[in-house]
Amino acid sequence: MIPTVDFRQLAFSQPQVLWLLVVPILLIGAWAWRFTERRANARNLARARILPVRERFALAGDLPFWLSLSVATALLILALARPHGPARAVRQGGVDVVVLLDASASMRTKDVAGDRWQRSMRFVRALGDALSWTNDRVALAVFAHIAAPQIRLTKDPNTFFFFLDHLDQAPPFRLEDDTTWDTNLELGVYWGLRVIERDEELHEKSPNAKLFVLVSDGEVWSGEVEKSLRKAAERQIPIFVVGVGTLSGGPLPVVPRSESATRDPEEPVSSRLDRAGLQRIAASSQGEYFELDRDGDGHIANEIIDSGKRLAPTLGTTEEAQELYWFFLGGAGVVAALGLLFLRERTELWILLLGSALALLGTASILG
Repeated sequence: MIPTVDFRQLAFSQPQVLWLLVVPILLIGAWAWRFTERRANARNLARARILPVRERFALAGDLPFWLSLSVATALLILALARPHGPARAVRQGGVDVVVLLDASASMRTKDVAGDRWQRSMRFVRALGDALSWTNDRVALAVFAHIAAPQIRLTKDPNTFFFFLDHLDQAPPFRLEDDTTWDTNLELGVYWGLRVIERDEELHEKSPNAKLFVLVSDGEVWSGEVEKSLRKAAERQIPIFVVGVGTLSGGPLPVVPRSESATRDPEEPVSSRLDRAGLQRIAASSQGEYFELDRDGDGHIANEIIDSGKRLAPTLGTTEEAQELYWFFLGGAGVVAALGLLFLRERTELWILLLGSALALLGTASILG
């Protein structure tokens, strides 16, 4: 929320400090008298002295330094009075993020640090860290041949990270099960939609923007992928695809077999990232494609959340009190810095440095 402050309704928490404004007002008055006197003297000299060349006099000499010092003092006093005003902030809707995590056997390939599953979990943690957890919510579902929802939509970070701790090392599907060696994206997206529909049944429709984050290596899709993408498009839910793995790939995990079991000669023994397939999924679902280890996890997570925030509607405006003393402190610093341009003597520099140090100490003790 970016607040818009109404300076016309400015008020002060410590108005008793404002009487100190008498000092800079008197100084500015004295400066105006000194400036008028200087200009009168310059005109008198121009009339009284006869020189072969035209004599030039600086408009104000070093007087602008003293004016800037007086104005900076006035702004500092206003800051000490703790100004505040009503601010109108636009409330932006949050995002509902459903993480669809590939848990098939190929995700245990060790072509990245740890294996693909463990690498994916580190990214999902970064995604959780990128959420504001105020209006934002997150859900998690894992899928292979079947899908298994793990977390319903929640804005409780403790629940989310608790499940991540228990899924950190390995997915919930056993390698010994034949179903683990299949990747049914259609069912994964279906359960993602069911998570959202179930939440609407329990809590009514949320104004948050909806998005899916699919984390997968894209290896050996099954099911009607186009059908699942159409379902997401009908609900206007983009799918942000995050690829994990390498193009060179690595060997698939070895599962002990019984002596009577025979190996299918066409059964793959290695797995590599299907970048092209994942990019097609992202493009056809109005989402974006990212790839782990090509960009930082935090950067990818923030890009996804920011894209979701742009889809979220505004929820109206709120009125709140906004502290404004930082505006006056900043203005005092800028005006004092401009005065440095008109310094002519070293004594004036020491005056400015000493006054700035005292002002900082006094301001810190009062506003701290």
